[in-house]
Amino acid sequence: MERHFERSLEELKERLLWMGSLAERAVHQAVHSVLDADETLAQTVLREENTINELQIEIDDRVVQLLALQQLMAADLRFVLAIARINNDLERIGDQAVNIAHSATRIVRHPRVKPYVDLPRMGELAEKMMRDSLDSLVRRDIELARSVLSRDDQVDQLRDQIFRELLSYMMGDSSVVFPAFELILVAKNLERIADHATNVAEDVIYMVAGSDVRHPAVDRNTA
Repeated sequence: MERHFERSLEELKERLLWMGSLAERAVHQAVHSVLDADETLAQTVLREENTINELQIEIDDRVVQLLALQQLMAADLRFVLAIARINNDLERIGDQAVNIAHSATRIVRHPRVKPYVDLPRMGELAEKMMRDSLDSLVRRDIELARSVLSRDDQVDQLRDQIFRELLSYMMGDSSVVFPAFELILVAKNLERIADHATNVAEDVIYMVAGSDVRHPAVDRNTA
């Protein structure tokens, strides 16, 4: 029975990591569909959305079965609860990638507003945060997870810079309002992807160390 339980936990992690790899690929393809004006790549992201959604449902079912059928010790319970939360964040990352792909299909119909400088940097940073958050799960590496948390402000700064530049373009030339607005949406979705990667890293810290770092200003002793 114990070996079957351990195998169930390992299979749960493997399915989650497969889902993570699909979400990571979707983000990469979606970003490059914007940067390279590649509508075919955007359509690939849209076609593969259901695969991520189906994995979310499968993983949720596995979590429910484990919670219902097993009396989990503290460490195993933290693991299963963290997997459930990470599963939700990965599905949301897939949704953000789809949003970016939709924007790409609209942006491609307009002349480029400006050379892309900060957007590629923002995309690379968000992708790296995703990759490192999942690697921290595989390696149970708290320091790597904490490094993901420390990069969230960099993404926010790039988002603000992109917003400022695009708004100035929109104010100066009404003909670029539509594509510039779509680029603002892309930057906003990248910021949300980074937020979800941060959530994953926080859940890894909770899983490994039992420390809830989501709201450091909250005094849990007063609850």
